[in-house]
Amino acid sequence: MSDVQQRIDQLVKSNTVVLFMKGTPQFPQCGFSGRAAQILKACGLDEYASVNVLADEEIRQGIKEYANWPTIPQLYVRGEFVGGSDIMMEMYESGELADLLRKG
Repeated sequence: MSDVQQRIDQLVKSNTVVLFMKGTPQFPQCGFSGRAAQILKACGLDEYASVNVLADEEIRQGIKEYANWPTIPQLYVRGEFVGGSDIMMEMYESGELADLLRKG
């Protein structure tokens, strides 16, 4: 595993919820990342780890390989890849995302 893959793995496994996004939850730098942050907020999640991929080119490229998922944002819950903003929206609408986030 490369250094960047190890860094990503550490972030994913050491945080209950981590969102890899463009920008920050307070200042998203793309519409999809903004929507992902809003979905988490709508689920009642105010605190979670976020990684601004625009601040680290290695992570920006490495996260795509880590999950074999070509787009950003990417949500991880308890070490498992959940998906991007479209999947998050579907899960939010069905109530599945809120259930997943509530599980301890």
